Amino acid sequence: MKILLTAFEPFAGERVNPAMEAAALLGDRVAGAELVCVPVPVVFGKSVEVVTAAIRREKPDAVLCIGQAGGRFELTPERVAINMDDARIPDEEGNQPIDRPVIPGGAPAYFSTLPIKAMVSAIREKGIPASVSNTAGTFVCNHLMYGVLSYLSETGQQFPAGFMHVPYLPSQVLNKPNTPCLSLGDITTGLAAAIGAIVQNTDHIDFGF
Repeated sequence: MKILLTAFEPFAGERVNPAMEAAALLGDRVAGAELVCVPVPVVFGKSVEVVTAAIRREKPDAVLCIGQAGGRFELTPERVAINMDDARIPDEEGNQPIDRPVIPGGAPAYFSTLPIKAMVSAIREKGIPASVSNTAGTFVCNHLMYGVLSYLSETGQQFPAGFMHVPYLPSQVLNKPNTPCLSLGDITTGLAAAIGAIVQNTDHIDFGF
């Protein structure tokens, strides 16, 4: 089995992105699956282009995209992506779409096809906080999740795909009082557990989450 793991690069003035840092520590095999890691720019449009190109090139059996959600306490697999870009801040190329669809005329939303509840359970079994999230926001993370799921739907590809957010690292909150974070070790362990759940549940995913 081959899993495509995509991780966002640093953005909004941060020197690191915990998603990218954790992905770099996993190596090329997790839970018996081949792991292909791809860095992704925090840029509307370009992020989807990078990941869909990787899908065509690698022909994976599953796709897990990960990114930073500053302020969250847990690792949070996302349930749904909506057809809306509404950026509070510019992306890394200065784009700041407001109240615009990700894809004009596209479906209102796409649901994750990853085993998100099994992922949460596996992460919690490692003693790391996790829960299903019902909003991926309206920034580039949601944009990428929606764009990838739309691409797979339009091209008739039915393998599991979705998105998971991770919290800040401790080094990122030194000047952000009372802001939650997790250690890089915990994020990496949780990510590996989530990948293990994807490997174990690929053939019997409950699409009714």
